[in-house]
Amino acid sequence: MSRPATQDEYLASLVPDSVRGVSRRTLLRGALGAGTLLAAPSLLSACGGDSGGPSGAATGTVTLGSNQSDAVPKAAIQSVMDAFQKANSGLTVKINTIDHNSFQENINNYLQGSPDDVFMWFAGYRMRFFASRDLAGDVTEAWKNIQGMTDALKKSSTGEDGKQYFVPSTYYPWALFYRKSVFAKHGYEVPKTIDELTALGAQMKKDGLVPIAFGDKDGWPAMGTFDQLNLRVNGYDYHVSLMAGEEAWNSDKVKKVFDTWAGLLPLHQPDSLGRTWQEAAQTLQQGKAGVYLLGSFVAQQFQQGAEQDDLDFFTFPEIDPAIGSDAIEAPIDGYMMSKRPKNEAGALKLLSYVGSADAQNIVVKADPSVIATNENADQSGYTALQKKSVEFVKSATSIAQFMDRDTRPDFASTVMIPAIQQFIKNPKDIDGLVNSIEKQKQSIFSS
Repeated sequence: MSRPATQDEYLASLVPDSVRGVSRRTLLRGALGAGTLLAAPSLLSACGGDSGGPSGAATGTVTLGSNQSDAVPKAAIQSVMDAFQKANSGLTVKINTIDHNSFQENINNYLQGSPDDVFMWFAGYRMRFFASRDLAGDVTEAWKNIQGMTDALKKSSTGEDGKQYFVPSTYYPWALFYRKSVFAKHGYEVPKTIDELTALGAQMKKDGLVPIAFGDKDGWPAMGTFDQLNLRVNGYDYHVSLMAGEEAWNSDKVKKVFDTWAGLLPLHQPDSLGRTWQEAAQTLQQGKAGVYLLGSFVAQQFQQGAEQDDLDFFTFPEIDPAIGSDAIEAPIDGYMMSKRPKNEAGALKLLSYVGSADAQNIVVKADPSVIATNENADQSGYTALQKKSVEFVKSATSIAQFMDRDTRPDFASTVMIPAIQQFIKNPKDIDGLVNSIEKQKQSIFSS
């Protein structure tokens, strides 16, 4: 079909009038502000064509830039590439693994230099940001050979020009994780409201536990706490608008988010700026912390089997009854192609494969902390945590990505990381903090 005259009209044409009671406006704002149109596999009709790779010969070496530097996901990616090479004689994948944080911080220079043929990245705003700046390759051809992706996932992979620039692989929810054995030992109950969470944290302190494990040495983990609080204090629509630069950061609404967070900081693990998320997760794994707000990849720090079976989670509690607790974050990870790959045929062949159910079955088996995006993936072997994650995402009325994916990359890295870390150091000067953020936001979003 012909593309509507404006981006807003185009995105509106992609959004169905109703999906499980989610309003057209809620879904559309997700597309416009954050690219968050993730839906459970059974909700929307799947798209895709015949199985197999793109037409044309594909041989030689395909280079892959991977940000999966932790042991578990790194091994999972290697397993996928091994299977791809086995199924496609004549093609070899050379994996160039870079530390996850370094990859994110240097992505702009990486894409403007000599990037790999294919690289791992994120759906939504961050994908569209680089596509709109002509730093990513069109992978529409690869999508013609992918079966089992929902229309919603395809939209989250689509640039402003209507072409696809991303192939989803996995997603994972953010929530408050805990060990069932620790809760059972102390008789703790899952809190439904912020007051119940505060009371639970106070009891955990009395019981000698760190109430909330916390590590923000790398800058991005604490963004998740802001997101959860903003979703609960101000709601999904406002959160999307704020991330898109459409709201004032020095408003009373944002001040209330930081004020609420300041009230919870005494329950957080101290000295967080010197601790990685992995180290904080180990505190939970060792039974020294009560809960940890993080993505389900926290399971990577738990041994598969009994230890992971002891891991459970609950959604961030309600703060305002009028807003509730139905909005969540479930970031989508996947693959993109560089603008001028040295082996385009091989790159497209690989992209078709990583979007397939076969490839994603390998990933989720090797890394039980994530969920396959392909609706044809085999869920029979899912762990209890994976099964709960699927239901958790299905039950959400609105789904965001994550702050450093929902907003401009430069704003997230140069403004919000230092701002949030400054808040953690000094939570008393909220006015000065938000005024500084707003001033920098105006400068960046006007460029």
